[in-house]
Amino acid sequence: MNLQEWLTHCERLHPQNIDMGLERVAAVAKKMGLQFGCPVITVAGTNGKGSTCAMLECILREAGYRTGMFTSPHLVFFEERCKLNGQAASASVLTEHFAKVEAMRGDISLTYFEFTALAIFSCLACANLDVVILEVGLGGRLDAVNVIDTDCAIITSIDLDHTEWLGNDRESIGREKAGIMRGGKPVIVSDPHPPASLAQHAATVGAMVWQSGSDFHFSGDQQQWRWHGAGRTWAGLAYPALRGVNQLVNAAGVLAALHAMKDHLPVTAQAIRLGLSRVEWSGRFQMLPGQPAVVLDVAHNPHSVAALAHNLDAMGYFAVTRAVMGAMADKDLQAMVQRLQPLVEHWYFCDLPSPRAATAMQLQSLWQAGAPRLGQSAQTFADPVAATAQAMADANPTDRILIFGSFLTVGGVLQHGIAGRLSAQSPPD
Repeated sequence: MNLQEWLTHCERLHPQNIDMGLERVAAVAKKMGLQFGCPVITVAGTNGKGSTCAMLECILREAGYRTGMFTSPHLVFFEERCKLNGQAASASVLTEHFAKVEAMRGDISLTYFEFTALAIFSCLACANLDVVILEVGLGGRLDAVNVIDTDCAIITSIDLDHTEWLGNDRESIGREKAGIMRGGKPVIVSDPHPPASLAQHAATVGAMVWQSGSDFHFSGDQQQWRWHGAGRTWAGLAYPALRGVNQLVNAAGVLAALHAMKDHLPVTAQAIRLGLSRVEWSGRFQMLPGQPAVVLDVAHNPHSVAALAHNLDAMGYFAVTRAVMGAMADKDLQAMVQRLQPLVEHWYFCDLPSPRAATAMQLQSLWQAGAPRLGQSAQTFADPVAATAQAMADANPTDRILIFGSFLTVGGVLQHGIAGRLSAQSPPD
C-alpha cells in the first residue's frame, strides 16, 4: 500500500479517534522490539511544544548531531510528522514501517495516532541517529509517546485544553503532563507559574526538576538575551527567529534541557546562536512578506489566542484587521472569538474538513452573541481557501489578514497557497 492507503487503513482500525491508555500500544511496541540507541528528549505541554522541538532540533543540528523528530499534527502533509536531520521522511520510507506495525499488532486495535506514532518511532529507531525529539500528542501519562522512556523531559506552558480527557483545571492537566517524567532524569519546566502537581509528581518519581525562575533564569534587552542556570551562563544570544511573545520562554527551556544533557549532547555557544537565529516552524505567528500583511497562526485555545492577541497588538498600526477562522467544536470558541474581537473588524468564518469542527455558521452565531460593535462584519465560507481569497480581495494594502484557529485552517491555506504571496505546497520527495 502507498502512504495514503496506509493512513486510510489506520483510520478504520479503531472505533474511537482517541482512546487514552498505554496497554495496547505498549504491547505492540514490545513485540516490535522498539528501542532507541541514542538520547531521547520528550516535550509535553499545552502550548509551545512544537516551537520548543523546532529550536532543540535546529541547535542540535548546528552542533553536528544527526537528529530525528516526531511532532503532530501535521500542517499540510503527513510526512511532516517525521523529520530526519531536518527533512521530512519520504513516503516510501514510512510505508516500510507501517507494514512493520501491521505485521506485529496481530488482533490489537490501534487508534490512528497510536499506529502512526509507532510507525514513525520505528523509522527513527532505524535511522542511526544521535538524538531523538518526541512531541507528546495529548496529555502525557496515557499518550502513545509515553511508551518511550525519556532521558530528558520538557514541560512547556500548562493551560486548559482537552479538558474532556485531561481534567477541568490546571492541577489535573499538570498531573497528566507530568506522566512523561522518569526517575533520576531531568525534567525542565518552562512554565514560569506551573501547577503544583508537576513538582509533586516529580518528587514522587524522583525526577530532577529544573524550574524556570528558580533553577534557571533569562533576561535581555532589545538586541540580545542571556541565560543562566546551574553554574552556566550563555550571553550575547540571538533572539529566536520564531516570532511571538512566548518564544523566549520556550528558548530558555530549550537551553536548560541542553545544559541538563551536556554530558551526552554537548553543544557550543555558537551552535546555540546559529540554531536560534535559523530556526523555522510554519504556522506559528508566521508573517508573509508584502502587502497586505498576512499572519498565520495555529492558535486553537484561549491561552494561545491570548498570546496571539498580544503579538498582534505589538505589530503596530493597521487600518483594518480581517480574520479567517476555522476551529474545532470542542474548544472554548466563545473565549477565543471574544479575545480577538477588539482587534478584528471583519471576520471570515469557514468550515473545516473534520467531523470535530465547528461549522462556519456556528462560529458566526457565537460572534453575533458577543454583541459586535458598529462597523464589524462576518461572512461564512465552505473552506479556509475560499475565506482567505475573499479576505484578500476585500483588503487594502494597509490592512492585515489573520488566518488562525486550527491546524486545518492554516494547513489548508498553506497547501493551496495565496495567489502572489505563497505558492501551493507539494508533498516531500
